[in-house]
Amino acid sequence: MEISENARVWIYQSDRPLRAAEQVQINDILSSFTSQWLAHGERLTALAEIRYHRFIILMVDEERAGATGCSIDKSVNLMKELEKLYDIDLFDRFNVAYRDGTEIFSCNRSDFEMLLSTGKLHENSIVFNNTVPTLRDLNSKWEVPLKDSWHAQVFGKS
Repeated sequence: MEISENARVWIYQSDRPLRAAEQVQINDILSSFTSQWLAHGERLTALAEIRYHRFIILMVDEERAGATGCSIDKSVNLMKELEKLYDIDLFDRFNVAYRDGTEIFSCNRSDFEMLLSTGKLHENSIVFNNTVPTLRDLNSKWEVPLKDSWHAQVFGKS
C-alpha cells in the first residue's frame, strides 16, 4: 500500500527489545488492526511497522480520511492490549532511546542523566524523537543528534 509522506504517525517505544517471535505476532495483530481501522465508518488508509525490534509505528494517510478521537482511542487501546500480552511498557515517555553504534538502547530518565554526566552520551549522540508528527519527519527527524532534539532542553544540553 502506498502512503503519503504527510501521513500522521504515532510512535510507541517498548521498554525492551521485542523478540523475533513477538514481532511476528505483533505484526499480525497490527496488520489485522490497520486493515479494519475506521473513523466514523470510513476505512483509514493505515500502515503499521516495527523498527529496531523496539518501536511500534502506526501511520494514517489523512489526505484520504482523517483519524478521529474515537479511532485514535482504538489504537491506544490496542497498544494497551499489546502491553499486557507481551509484558512491555509502551507509554513511558521518559524511557529514552538512544543509539550506541549499531545498537539501540533505552533507559529511564535518571539513567539517561547519568550517561550524560559521565560523558557516555553527549550532544552528538543519536536519540529518538518519538514526537515527530509525519512520515516525512519520521524518515528525516526521528533519529537526531541530542543537541537537535527535545532531549537537549529537558536534560540541559541545549
